Amino acid sequence: MGKKVFVDLTHPFSAEQPRWPYFDKPVLDAPHSMAKGGVLTQKMTITMHTGTHCDAPRHVMEYEFDGRRARYTHEMDIDAYTGDAICLPVEIEPWGLITDKHLDAACAKIGFDPKALEGMVLCLDTGMHKYYDDSKAYYHYAAGVGIDAGRWIVKHKPKCVAMDSQALDHPLHTAMGNNGMTRMNLLGASGRPLHEEYTELFGEKANAEFDKFEYIRIYGQDAYDKKFGDLEAFGNWGTWEPCHKLMLGNGIVGVENLGGDLAKVSGKRFRFYCFPLRWYMGDGSMARCVAEIDADQLNDVPERTYQYGGTGYADAAGGGASGIAYIQKLFNRNK
Repeated sequence: MGKKVFVDLTHPFSAEQPRWPYFDKPVLDAPHSMAKGGVLTQKMTITMHTGTHCDAPRHVMEYEFDGRRARYTHEMDIDAYTGDAICLPVEIEPWGLITDKHLDAACAKIGFDPKALEGMVLCLDTGMHKYYDDSKAYYHYAAGVGIDAGRWIVKHKPKCVAMDSQALDHPLHTAMGNNGMTRMNLLGASGRPLHEEYTELFGEKANAEFDKFEYIRIYGQDAYDKKFGDLEAFGNWGTWEPCHKLMLGNGIVGVENLGGDLAKVSGKRFRFYCFPLRWYMGDGSMARCVAEIDADQLNDVPERTYQYGGTGYADAAGGGASGIAYIQKLFNRNK
């Protein structure tokens, strides 16, 4: 066994950090300063689902699938987000929907048997962490999971799933698309709603996966009930964050916006540490995520350097990637 090292898998925190489209900007203040009072104390007002953070079941559900009231942060086991981990490198096209087939392929690529996942922490490296910024590339056009990946996760029973993208679901499964009471139906790079762009690129049947009413129109109510009915039976909107609800409703917690030096541990096994605040009746919490791994197991890649405003996706030299190139690749896919 080689020397153990710690690898930071957390995006930097600041008042200027990227945030989900309908969250308020973090407010940081310093009631005391060195010049004025000889001490520095700071305070913040922030949505706890900003940056790298944990989700508790109560975040998206009133009841878990075993019938109990959905648990708050303080009701989860102290090691709910911590344990032996594997990071799967998921190959997916821009804005693609990750399915069970993609997860099986990622396991096969690194020679990992998904039957071994039970009780582990599953980290997903989709490459989206490279685009972390206040941008359409990271939020609107992220690759992400849906109901088929959610069922794969429930089948293999990890204790926690940590994803390197904006949410535990594809953006069109969220309120950025045409889902839920809080839906925003945001405009994309073309100035048209995201679901219209997606339909143009991938077809109306592909878009129907994210839209309850389109799915019913195209496939019929019986087909919808077969695919999403178990979610609807618990009072959930089936196409609205289905992976969130399948996971959390089955007691599998989640981490969103995993980042930092994730590339150093992609495809590897390690010990994952993540502890939310011991927050009474919390729906989730910002957290520091860290991997402990043998030094000789690290991937030989540069350390992630964050540039302006604590982000820097546009500067590939900083370990990020060009959001403009990502969007261009997406819209040029059929040319």
